[in-house]
Amino acid sequence: VLLIIFIVTAPIMTYPIAVDLPQRVLNPPPQLVEPPPPIELKIDASNQVSWNNSPVATGELQQRMEQEVQKDPTNQPELRIDASPDSEYDVMAKVLAAAKNAQMKKIGFVQQ
Repeated sequence: VLLIIFIVTAPIMTYPIAVDLPQRVLNPPPQLVEPPPPIELKIDASNQVSWNNSPVATGELQQRMEQEVQKDPTNQPELRIDASPDSEYDVMAKVLAAAKNAQMKKIGFVQQ
């Protein structure tokens, strides 16, 4: 008996739901731009910093990072930091401060 009542009343209990569907646009979305090659930043055990396998002073890092950001602020390269476990924390702090001050958005750490 309950099943029959449910079958009879179920079609009555329907409610319309308003759904906002996406509309077709005349202008297609912009094409995705290929990201620039990543910057490989390595800090070795003797605290020497290398920018894409060429030695660089920590004082030059922020200037180089700013140059990379200014090339295309919306499509920045990824900064990949590979620090030796034997390197000093002070050097890593200087690298991260330079990246922050240069407004680098993509920062990653390489695991060994």
